Amino acid sequence: MGVRIEKIDLPGFGVRHDVVTQAGQHIGVLSFRDGHREVALYDPEDPDAILGSVALTGDEAAALSDLLGHAALLSQLSGLGNGTIGLFTEQLVLPSDSRFLDRPLGDTKARTKTGVSIVAILRGKDVIASPTPSEILRMDDLIVAVGTREGLDKLDKLLAHSQV
Repeated sequence: MGVRIEKIDLPGFGVRHDVVTQAGQHIGVLSFRDGHREVALYDPEDPDAILGSVALTGDEAAALSDLLGHAALLSQLSGLGNGTIGLFTEQLVLPSDSRFLDRPLGDTKARTKTGVSIVAILRGKDVIASPTPSEILRMDDLIVAVGTREGLDKLDKLLAHSQV
């Protein structure tokens, strides 16, 4: 089942987006015209009655969005690669002494050498989904890869400076 999102215009104030959970709970994000945001939890019996809310600054809203976005992405990837069909998802930290540090991802030739797909790079608060071969690898990058157990082990060695 997909996620249901409802949009409600608040004339003169802004807009409200609700996520409706499978259990019927409404969780809303209110975006006001002046730029501030609130996250609200609504009464299941009356979707217009707020049980509680949290006001967020722009930075706080961005941080919460990043947190939820990372969690959703990693959850989806973990579900894809749980090993039941021979695929695994793994997060690998680019070692500080890797020969690929400050070089394009394409220089690794990871898919050719290991059969593994690099599906994302987590860099601080940013998620680089489907990175291109020209994406420069940086210190502390967290590389999200999908492949066989053997391929992921090869990728780990490749990034760690060993020859594959």
